[in-house]
Amino acid sequence: MEFSLVLPCFNEEQNIERTIRDAVSWFRKEGIDGEIVAVNDGSADETGAIIDRLAKEFSFVRPLHHKRNGGYGAALRSGCNAGTKKYIGFMDSDGQFRAGQFTELLLRLPEYRIVAGVRMERADPWNRKLNAWLYGCLVRLVLGVKKRDINCALVVFEKLLWPSICPRFATGALFCGEMYYRLKKTGTPLCQVGVQHFPRTAGRSTGANPFVILRMFRELRKLKKDVRGSEQKS
Repeated sequence: MEFSLVLPCFNEEQNIERTIRDAVSWFRKEGIDGEIVAVNDGSADETGAIIDRLAKEFSFVRPLHHKRNGGYGAALRSGCNAGTKKYIGFMDSDGQFRAGQFTELLLRLPEYRIVAGVRMERADPWNRKLNAWLYGCLVRLVLGVKKRDINCALVVFEKLLWPSICPRFATGALFCGEMYYRLKKTGTPLCQVGVQHFPRTAGRSTGANPFVILRMFRELRKLKKDVRGSEQKS
C-alpha cells in the first residue's frame, strides 16, 4: 500500500512525538510504502524542532513548516498537496486517534475512492460535542452535506481525487465541510467507517476558540457566495 499520512499540528509539543512514533510503528507493522508529512502550522513551542529531530531519525518523515499559523485547514491543504503516494490520509496530532485505525479504512480501498471515519463515541467535553452538532446541522443546511460526524479527522482518499475535492476557501474548521461539499459535486460515493476516539491527555484544543468559529462563518459565507455564483452561471 502506497500511503501518505498528513499530520497537521499547532503547538502540540506534548503530543507530536508520540503521534509520529505511533504512526511509524503502524507503517512498519503493516509494511506500508509511505511517508509521514508532518505540518507544523507556525507553532510557538517546540513542535517544529521535535518534527525535525524525528525526520533525522526516520527517513520517511517529511517536515513542512509554516512561518505563520494559517489554520487547521491551511495545514491540511499544504500536507495533502505535498503527498506523493497513491493514497493520502490525514489524522489529528493530538493523540485522540491511533494510526492503526487506518487499517480498517484502507481495507475499503480501492472499492471506494474515499473512506472516512465516524467516531462511535466522541471523547470530548459536552461543549465541544454541542458545537460539533450545531456545526454539522449548519453545513447540512447551507451546503447540503449529509456526512455523519463531519469533522472526524480520520480520512483516506485517492491522490487523483484530491484536485477535485481540495477546499478553496476553508483555512480553518470549515475544511472538512467544504471538502465533502466538493466531493458531493463530483458524485463520488463516500464510505464511512466507525472508529474509536480517545480523550485528549495533553496540550490544548483550539476547536472551540471564538476566533476559530468566527473564521468558519466568514469562510462559509464566501463559499456560499461562490456556490450561488456558479449556480447562476449554469
